[in-house]
Amino acid sequence: MLETDQINGEDGLSSTSIKVLEMREAVFEAWEKEVRALIKNAQEILPPVLINTLPVFYDNIAEAMTPDHPRARATSNTDIAAAHGNERARMTSYSAEQIIHEYQLFRDVFFRIAEERGIPLSGEERAVVIRSIDSAVRESVQKFTSMHDTFRHRVAASLSHDMRNPLSVVVSAAQLLTMAPHSEKAPIFARKILDNGRRLGAMIEELLEALSFNKGQKLPLVLTRFDIMELARKVCDEANDTENAGCTVEGESVIGYWCENSMRRALENLVTNAVKYGDGGGIDVKIEEAHERMMLSVHNSGTAIPMEHRGRIFEYLRREGGNQDGWGIGLPFVQSVAESHGGSIALDSSPATGTTFLIDVPVDCRPFVGADHEPVPGAGDANRPG
Repeated sequence: MLETDQINGEDGLSSTSIKVLEMREAVFEAWEKEVRALIKNAQEILPPVLINTLPVFYDNIAEAMTPDHPRARATSNTDIAAAHGNERARMTSYSAEQIIHEYQLFRDVFFRIAEERGIPLSGEERAVVIRSIDSAVRESVQKFTSMHDTFRHRVAASLSHDMRNPLSVVVSAAQLLTMAPHSEKAPIFARKILDNGRRLGAMIEELLEALSFNKGQKLPLVLTRFDIMELARKVCDEANDTENAGCTVEGESVIGYWCENSMRRALENLVTNAVKYGDGGGIDVKIEEAHERMMLSVHNSGTAIPMEHRGRIFEYLRREGGNQDGWGIGLPFVQSVAESHGGSIALDSSPATGTTFLIDVPVDCRPFVGADHEPVPGAGDANRPG
């Protein structure tokens, strides 16, 4: 189990929560079958993208079902549901209605498996599940819609900026031709109109392609096969040497296809931020694999990130005031790395549990990073790349 607030193992969880965790794989197996059968655009989605951030969401539900746990519902103190909506916008051709449908199927499968296994759920435990799913639906759809709005705004900005110059040349040349149609310079004006008209046509083609592709900007990646655990240990060792960070790594070895340089820079940024904003209590890096996805989290204790700032810390050069320097470009870069690998980054922060950033990406990201890396036959059918 990988909880985003780094509560380890099953310590402190109720017996019902533990039983719920034990049925997780059965829930996801049944859910995936129903989603592929009932949601039109889900049939061709590879397993790591379909499962997405839901394993973490599921574990959070189990935690929230334990009385007096700091997590009142699965979306408490975390933006994991928003990360799900973000990925659905970037990685699929889903509609908002289909996101709602898959959460409804998740709810129905969860209660059905619990009943089949004879797990009694109290009224309050059932209410926790329902409140968690309802909240996740709102946050996922809101982020999904926001991503599409942001994309349209970027397209509009590109239209107004990039097309301004060729359009101006076309208008000016046409005006000159109107005033002096028989001028010796008429062929020059006509050539300018033709050349810049072609430029505008090419720009429109690119914009239409971008609109139909419907994904955010990605970093250029050089993919190699390596063990993310070894990379995490190197980054932690360097942080301990230079910052006396108290950085430790735990979890499991996960071998996959990622861009080592980008992942290293992303992890270095997260560890540096954990040192900068933590209380000196050490930094915990945890690695786990589930459903062909690699989850890497960096946790520090200390002051929680205020709720009003959480939606903005991934903006470039955002400054939040106070004595600290602000987040700068580090976290936006980390977000770009995660998204360019076909994954997401999520934030979990509260006074009770500290702050955790979670990178959640496919183990084999080759099918998800664009035309430069051809999809691997059967890549979605194996837990480890060969």
